Amino acid sequence: MRKVLLAASAVFAVTGSAAQAKAPMSDVPEIENVLYAAAVAYEISEICDDISARRMKALGDAWKLRSIANDLGYSDSEIKEYIESDAQKARMRAKGEAYLKSKGAIYGQPETFCAVGRAEIAKSSAIGALLRAK
Repeated sequence: MRKVLLAASAVFAVTGSAAQAKAPMSDVPEIENVLYAAAVAYEISEICDDISARRMKALGDAWKLRSIANDLGYSDSEIKEYIESDAQKARMRAKGEAYLKSKGAIYGQPETFCAVGRAEIAKSSAIGALLRAK
């Protein structure tokens, strides 16, 4: 998950726009859901050797996310600060781990992550769209 957040941070480090009072990014589904899907997909791909991440799709999604966030009034520096926040990383990790556990993934048992990944791919979820079975 750390690498996904770092990659997204690099995408957002390009230019800035004027800051305004707005909701926390974690409360904006257009931002939160994309980051969450990428983080969970990355975790699955790191643990399951039978599934790889669709990195170019994830990078494309990160560029789209930057555009969406900018359109919602967030500057690139605000986005980068959010992505790199230790509190955000910890919150996203806890949320992702809870989801994976609820779907039957067990750390130390890679095959359980493979099963979750295959299920996500089969249902064409936002997570599954970022994964590819090898």
